[in-house]
Amino acid sequence: MVLLKRTARPRHLLLAAMLALLLFFSSFWLPQGEGRDCGSAAQPCLKSVRQKAAHPLVAAEAPSLIKECPGQSFQAKLLLRYLKLSLSDADDVLLEPYLQSWDQLLKFMKSLGTMVSLFSGKVTEKVVVIQELSLKHSAKDHGKRSPQTPASFGLKTGAYRSLRSMVEAELKEGVVDFSRRSDSGCRTLLRLHRSLLWLKLMLEGLAEGPDADGQFKTPGELCRDAYIVALAPHHPWVLRQAAEFVFLALPERQYFLQLVCVQTQQEATPVLQIIINALELVHTRTQRILAQHDMLELP
Repeated sequence: MVLLKRTARPRHLLLAAMLALLLFFSSFWLPQGEGRDCGSAAQPCLKSVRQKAAHPLVAAEAPSLIKECPGQSFQAKLLLRYLKLSLSDADDVLLEPYLQSWDQLLKFMKSLGTMVSLFSGKVTEKVVVIQELSLKHSAKDHGKRSPQTPASFGLKTGAYRSLRSMVEAELKEGVVDFSRRSDSGCRTLLRLHRSLLWLKLMLEGLAEGPDADGQFKTPGELCRDAYIVALAPHHPWVLRQAAEFVFLALPERQYFLQLVCVQTQQEATPVLQIIINALELVHTRTQRILAQHDMLELP
């Protein structure tokens, strides 16, 4: 069993961080986008983030570098598998494996402690929203005797099989509101999409080597940098300030490395790069589909 050690922190610091986290991630319930200067140098919009060319996934790399990690719920190998499956259809994203990859990402976040697990609860709610919308749509199409099982949530066929089919169905039914908040699958997935970028950018930072002085950025600093790009443009000022306290509660770099079953930075970089490449491919395709329908700034 892998034992992951956490550094003890002062009680008052943890209490402050917990309060900040409650404020910070409660914004996932609120209309996002109000009260910000989107597009400015200080607050770049998600759609303006320059996409780096993703490296192709090499199937032979995963078995040799990404190992099953005994004693923990998060498994990088499973995450990679679901991300690749979500891209099985050309120029589309299959929603069942996409949400299964989020199941692994949620396990990753929950393993970081109570502070981050509060955030993972908000993300779980969004996954459930899409699953319930799929079940509802499936029941409507097939009547009360829907052939879909709860395990698949109607995601194997029908309107919520893929991102494109969901977008087309919700636009046709008029459930996507471009001026105010709605509970559409498109709006919900956009929030997951932004969070995926946040995680990807954080992992990119963890994969990087030391600076000119031989120092590594702390996970808190990396999360802050990723937050500024991916999520801060969609949060009001007070929540952006509260987020600063959240980053103080994150564990040390070594803890993150152990989550992908490695002990050194040299071992971690190629493993993390494989995961980052997969996240990049999924994010880029999702970004392109949402942009085609002007859905990158749904309120």
